[in-house]
Amino acid sequence: MVTLEHDSLVFRFPEVHPDAVMELDFQRTLRIPDDNRDYPLPPGLGCFPLAHVDDYRDRVPEAWVEHGGVFLPMYQAEALWIWFESPRGYPFAVKVAAGKINALTGESWRDELSRRPQDYLVVPDQPWLDGFCVAKGLIRQFVAMPLGEGYSVEEQLTGAAEHGGIQLLVHPMKAEVYRADPRRAALPYKMPALEACFDMGLAPGGLMRQEIYEDEYGFASWDRSVRSRCFVHIVNSLQYAAITGQAPPTEPPTAADYTAAGLPWFEYYDSDRKALAGAPRLAGVDSVAAKAIKSGKGVLPGNEPVSPTNVRKLSPHGAVVREGKM
Repeated sequence: MVTLEHDSLVFRFPEVHPDAVMELDFQRTLRIPDDNRDYPLPPGLGCFPLAHVDDYRDRVPEAWVEHGGVFLPMYQAEALWIWFESPRGYPFAVKVAAGKINALTGESWRDELSRRPQDYLVVPDQPWLDGFCVAKGLIRQFVAMPLGEGYSVEEQLTGAAEHGGIQLLVHPMKAEVYRADPRRAALPYKMPALEACFDMGLAPGGLMRQEIYEDEYGFASWDRSVRSRCFVHIVNSLQYAAITGQAPPTEPPTAADYTAAGLPWFEYYDSDRKALAGAPRLAGVDSVAAKAIKSGKGVLPGNEPVSPTNVRKLSPHGAVVREGKM
């Protein structure tokens, strides 16, 4: 079962175990420069607002009503990252796709988990996901761009602007594996608390240092007979106001403005875990800047290189806080 609570998606599996609860939200953030230099983790600037598709069925595309789920507003070229929390430390296997393209492997969507290559991340071992896994220790940031202009990963890999948005699929660990796992007592991660076309898709932005960890529990640990799926549609911020009657959040600062103010960036490594190698299929996709240059449009504004000096190292043990404030 998945519910929307205070702009977070909450996945519950009471039929598996009372502790099987996972929360997820979408964090507003800086769009890092898309200049082929790798950057540390930008901060969270607060949650994107989420709304139920069913509450606005007469104002949204029929395809959204068919899929259900929720939607959020993003400005063109705005970035996001996804934050995961298991409040009681229960492990989950989570698949994330941009449109119908898996964000870890670059392969087309499948309803089942894949062991080789690993096409899911493990929560709470993985506290967040900022983009497409293109190499070991490197991702390309999730950046919103209108469908139909050729920027999204989905369009570049399939040639079609069909889906857009984000798909999520969550499997809990088998209850018997959880009960036998001594790690379940570990502290969980915690953070403090338009055009006529509606849809936007996720395109690859700048390079960021982030590891996607291997599944150390083993493929057989996941209860593949139980799952919860959710569609997250992305709408242009101006269209969001037209649909809901509510003002969208203001545009985030540029990376240059944020860095000049001396505010923190972040580094996060867990030396006890192995990272996935990255997907060659995703590594070959053009970033937003590369695609714009090839099309003769030039790079987007706010793409100036920055040199962060206030970089805070985050520990995988205890509380993990990743936020910045202007």
